Amino acid sequence: MVLINGKNTSADGKTVSQYLEEANFNPQTIAVELNEDILPKPQYGETVLKDGDVLEVVSFVGGG
Repeated sequence: MVLINGKNTSADGKTVSQYLEEANFNPQTIAVELNEDILPKPQYGETVLKDGDVLEVVSFVGGG
């Protein structure tokens, strides 16, 4: 299981890109933290999630 935004999810074995696509996240409007480190966007396609990982997906919000 992978803890994603506080919820246990069976995403182990998927790349970060695969998870984001399945969860309908737009990679252009988010930031991803994996195990307390910011994950650079170019690494989304090559980073495979594994059991015990902690992933946080944060959306950018504009305002004034």
